[in-house]
Formats: sequence, C-alpha cells, structure tokens
Amino acid sequence: MKIYTKTGDKGETSLFGGRRVAKDSLRIDAYGTIDELNSILGVCRSLNDQPEIDSVLERIQQDLFVVGSELAMDEISKKSSIRLISNEEVKSLEKYIDSFELKLVPLKNFILPGGNQTAATIHFARTVCRRAERLIVNLSHKEIIRELLLIYINRLSDLLFVIARLSNTLSKTPEIKWISE
Repeated sequence: MKIYTKTGDKGETSLFGGRRVAKDSLRIDAYGTIDELNSILGVCRSLNDQPEIDSVLERIQQDLFVVGSELAMDEISKKSSIRLISNEEVKSLEKYIDSFELKLVPLKNFILPGGNQTAATIHFARTVCRRAERLIVNLSHKEIIRELLLIYINRLSDLLFVIARLSNTLSKTPEIKWISE
C-alpha cells in the first residue's frame, strides 16, 4: 500500500464517511491540532524518565486518536461503531489530576512554564491542547460537536499542567514564580 494517494493534491481531503472538505477547513484544523498535540506528547515521552508519567501520557495518546477520529467524522459516520470518548475517560483524567496533586505543593502563585526538559515540553503540549480546545469550540458554533469532547479536552489541559508540575517535583527542579511587578 502506497503512502500517497494523490486525492489531496488539489487541497481537499475526505472525512470518515467520504464527504470531501478543504484541507484548511475548521474541522481539519481542529483534528490536525489534536494530531500535533499527540506528536508533542510523543516527544514528551521520549524525554521523560518517570514510568508513572509515561503510562499516563501513553493513555492520553491513545485517547487522542479517538478524539481525532471523532473530529474527522461527518454526521453520517458518527452513527457508526467507532469508539468515542466517554465519561469514563473524563473521570480517568480527573482521577489522575487528583492523585498527582496530592504529590505537589499547592500553588499560591502563578508559575512560569518550564523546568526540566520533560516539564517544559509538557507545558508546550498544554498550550497546543488549549489551541485545540479553542478550535473545537469554534467548530461547535458551526457544527454539532459532542459536549463531552469539549469537556475531555478542557480536563486534559488541566492534567497536562499538573503532569508538568509533577515532572519538576520528581526531578527536584524548582518552579519559577511569576513576578507581577
């Protein structure tokens, strides 16, 4: 099977279900940004040396394929048997957040994104997650998007913030407080 199909040579691609759309459509931008986030998480995993963090990042990567698949579906395809993000995945993110926060010093100030390489890259992933969220919200004003998908992405950015902090804590890398002069 060849990697190239030549069907996108004129700036269009197909959604699941077959409908052709422009490659710069909001839907393609949204799931492309989810793909970008997934790739950045792969970089995070390559830098990370904490098994506890790695297993969570891998789970997130698996979920992001589900998110991307849902965003790539047209309305007809959403009635198919493809798995969608469920409340279980949202609850799982919340459990990770609650568990990891127990290991962290409570925040009393804003902190600058950064720290060790893993944490800095996870902070970067968090900002890409927020961009994906903005795109999905924008898309939801034009097309039907399940609310649970928005909840998942919102919760995911919170978890990525906590994981970045956990990475710094585990490596004994100090967080730098934002100074509002």
